[in-house]
Amino acid sequence: LPKSYAFIAFMPQWDFLNFIAEKAKCFPHFSVLMGANVTELLRDGPRVLGVRAESHEGTLEVRAPLTVAADGRHSTVREFTGLSLRDLGAPIDVLWFRVPCGDKKIEPVLAHVGAGRILVSFDRGDYYQCAYVIAKGAAEAVKARGIEAFRADVRAIVPELGEQLRALQSFDDVKLLTVMVNRLEEWSAPGVLCIGDAAHAMSPVGGVGINLAIQDAVASSNLLAEPLRRNRVTEDDLKRVQARRALPTLITQALQVQAHERVLGPALTRSDQDFGAPLIFRLATHSRSMRSLLGRVIGIGVRSEHVRTSEAGLIEG
Repeated sequence: LPKSYAFIAFMPQWDFLNFIAEKAKCFPHFSVLMGANVTELLRDGPRVLGVRAESHEGTLEVRAPLTVAADGRHSTVREFTGLSLRDLGAPIDVLWFRVPCGDKKIEPVLAHVGAGRILVSFDRGDYYQCAYVIAKGAAEAVKARGIEAFRADVRAIVPELGEQLRALQSFDDVKLLTVMVNRLEEWSAPGVLCIGDAAHAMSPVGGVGINLAIQDAVASSNLLAEPLRRNRVTEDDLKRVQARRALPTLITQALQVQAHERVLGPALTRSDQDFGAPLIFRLATHSRSMRSLLGRVIGIGVRSEHVRTSEAGLIEG
């Protein structure tokens, strides 16, 4: 039976991908190709038979009974399928940057909020991964004010960062994440299935995009293992994946849209110096029950998934 834990563990995505690749080596037919970019779908009429890609070794073709598009919010595979995408909109963008940790760690809160500014920080041990929330399309205006003004804005809401912000030498050290919230009307076409951000791009609110992507993958494994063994995956098989994962996607995106409209949007438009964190942030920081509820929503989600195929035992430990 799945074990239950009373905490959430955070792992940087690159470490997680390396972890998965290492564990997958237990399977004799597993292989991974780095630096291979899909350039075309291989088709037999409307059915996708695989992909053509460019790699360091040249052009290659990969044929399979099922092609899974797990290539993110700007999915190349999804674009080639022509599947219809519904945009829910987002009033924010995010500027990502790293700041070295000082002698004294900053307070671990859900978000630092003040005077029309919002900063979310993640303690990575020797540095903080920071997300500075801005209004949609405001990145160029922020850059026009200069890096010193940007450092001052961050310092105004998190004074403890102080001189550590000098690590931001220029806007080359600051990366723009264009926030989008969207989802496919249909996640699949004959021979191809979209999961994760390729099927439903999430806002960074809650940091749950990767969680839903992994849950999509687990559900896909559970539902498609037997059809794949038979080397025949039908459109009905693929639709069962969407039927399983559609509700968590809809609920999570609805919560994120509400957070944009009722919390982040109003917070960014307030410029008075006495403006404090919204009530939901204060409750999440100081209420144990709210922290538990948020932890469950973020860590487990609306519908939990557990690997139920016979191969699960090969990757334990």
